[in-house]
Amino acid sequence: MEVADSGLKRNKGLLGRKRLAPGEGLWILPCEAVHTVGMQFSIDLVYLDRKNRIKKLRSAVPPWRLSACLSAHSVLELVPGTIRETQTSLGDTLEFSSPLPPGDNFPSA
Repeated sequence: MEVADSGLKRNKGLLGRKRLAPGEGLWILPCEAVHTVGMQFSIDLVYLDRKNRIKKLRSAVPPWRLSACLSAHSVLELVPGTIRETQTSLGDTLEFSSPLPPGDNFPSA
């Protein structure tokens, strides 16, 4: 998951990309509205509040659309079908974690 947490990154978003690969996404924060003007593919949108609870879901939003959720603090832009495949629902809480740095491993038993 790429994070867009600066003005420049939020403004660019996914513009200029041909697609998202499976498992990829963009987390835009803060953000309560997005557009797909100029995009070349559809995306799933997951709007989150400050506690990462899902406030709104939009599946397969095509190019040249606007979407907003005024109670959201951030939004995930995901591969179309992700919401359906993961059975994500309104009210779910998402948890984020960072991958281990290279060379770090879990202790062996």
